[in-house]
Amino acid sequence: MNIQKLIDIGFKIKNYPRNSIIYEPGMQPRYVYFIKLGEVRMVTVSDEGREFIQGVFKTGQYFGEPALLIDRPYLAFTIANKDTQLIAVNKESFFNLIQHEPEFSMELIQTLSSRLFYKSMMLEELANEKAEHRLLTIINYLLSDIALGEHLKVTRQELADMTGLRVETVIRGIKTLSEKGVILTKKGKIFKV
Repeated sequence: MNIQKLIDIGFKIKNYPRNSIIYEPGMQPRYVYFIKLGEVRMVTVSDEGREFIQGVFKTGQYFGEPALLIDRPYLAFTIANKDTQLIAVNKESFFNLIQHEPEFSMELIQTLSSRLFYKSMMLEELANEKAEHRLLTIINYLLSDIALGEHLKVTRQELADMTGLRVETVIRGIKTLSEKGVILTKKGKIFKV
């Protein structure tokens, strides 16, 4: 969906400062959020306060639609990773987009399918006890979305949060995978080859 089109038809932009919570578990869904500018992470938090990143959404993407579509409470926190501008589209308007914008409907199906694939892949990886294997799987998945010669723009902490590993384990794992020649690292960055 073209975000400018949403603005043109009257939807308002709301600013969320870095680390602000957009919604949290248990809240009833009222909107789908389109990101005009910024980045949002979706996380579950353990009883000990440890975050597990379920997804990261960037400029041009949207989030919150699964709970809205099935009218179930949110299961995770969404938090602005940096200063972010969002357009909140209410349920009626979102369903109107689905019904009257065939290209958007197809994009929505592809987006939901991609997220389902990611969740299935991560469940399989979490069942795998080998840290290096988990780490390599998420790195390869993230690299598939960037151009040749670019590097991953995630921190070691974010990789730990995505895989359920400790940061120290991620650091050792990246070093081992690099030494084995399975991934390419330069000055601490992981590159697509």
